[in-house]
Parts: sequence; C-alpha cells; structure tokens
Amino acid sequence: MWQGTMHTIIVGCGRVGSRLATLFHRAGFDVAVIDIKRSAFANLERDFEGKIVVGLGYDEGVLLEAGVEECDALLAVTNIDNTNLMITEVSKRLFDVPHILTRLVNPTRENAYLQLGFDYVCGTNLISEEMYSKVIAGNSNHIDTLGDYEVLRFSLDLKSHGLPSVRVADIERRHSVRIAAFERKDGSDSSIPTPESLLYDGDIILAAVRKDVLGKLRDYMN
Repeated sequence: MWQGTMHTIIVGCGRVGSRLATLFHRAGFDVAVIDIKRSAFANLERDFEGKIVVGLGYDEGVLLEAGVEECDALLAVTNIDNTNLMITEVSKRLFDVPHILTRLVNPTRENAYLQLGFDYVCGTNLISEEMYSKVIAGNSNHIDTLGDYEVLRFSLDLKSHGLPSVRVADIERRHSVRIAAFERKDGSDSSIPTPESLLYDGDIILAAVRKDVLGKLRDYMN
C-alpha cells in the first residue's frame, strides 16, 4: 500500500484514463493527465484539480511539462497499443520512472509484453476471464475459487427474513461460511469482524464458503 504523496501521470484521457484520474485525485495524489486532443479532457470530473497537458504522450517535452522527473507512477492507457509501447519505452529509458503500467488492448501481444518485462493490464482478458468464471461458478457474486471454496462479495439480505441484524458468529455457524470483512450499506464503516460483530441489511460482505453448502447462503444474498 502506497504511503505519502504520489505523483502520477496518466497518458490518455478516454474512459479508462479519466476514471483513473478521478480515482487518484480523490485519493489525494498529485495527478497530471496527457492527451493529444484537448477535447478529451471533457471526460474528467468537474472537481478534477490536477494538471492537464495537451500533446503526444511519448514526446519528451510533453512528459517534462507533466512532471515526469518527479513522477512515481506513469500509466499509459491510450487505446492504441503501439502508442502505449512508445510511451512506456520513453518513460523507462529516458526518465527511469519507478513504476510504469501499460494498457494492452490486443491480447495477442501479451507474450511480447511479458518478454519485454512490462507491467501491463489487458482489459480484453480481464473481462473475458471474469465473465467466464461467473458463468462457470453459476454465481454473479463470485470473485474467485480456491479449491473447494468460493470467495464471494454480496449485499446481505436480512429484510426478507424479518431480521433487524445478525451476529457474525450466528451466520457463520448456520451457513458454514467465514466472513472476512464487511462494509456498512452507507459506506460509513468497514471492518474485519469479530464473532460478536453485528451485520445489518444491505451491508456488503466479503466471505468464503464451501461450494457444496453455497445454496444455504443464497437466501441471504442480494
């Protein structure tokens, strides 16, 4: 987990770049966004107070204007793989940016990125694998499978059962589930629970449950 102030440069201000800019800005980090089209910055949230730079993301002067010499992380997220590749190479070789993360659009290039040692995210693969795993698991709340266990994230339904609240120990014992963490419905609190912690209707639950008893828990999952 990053501690302190982070200076982040995001190259590409489409749907992905503008969303990243919002996330980093709201986390309190210094953010600079680069895009070749000035109109692209309209994708940013109205409260965005970071720096915007118009130009090519692999141009040395543009990167310097964005603050690349003090940059802790650079994210190349345009929708063109060759452009992202050039941005990554320039940032790595000329400015030695500590952490560069590259967007990969075409999954057939994945082996090349691995051989080059790039840190990348391929949206095509992520979406395909996530949808596949949810269909195979037969559960829209599915996060991951660990052997005989399903890791789930779901909204707790107590209203259908006429319950104002339930103790963690009670729901774990009755449904052979282990609750790892929860967040209140209104986002006011989150915690790793004790057996005596109370859960309320609409709380967001992160839990692990054996596949063979998953059906017992479904009635409590929104």
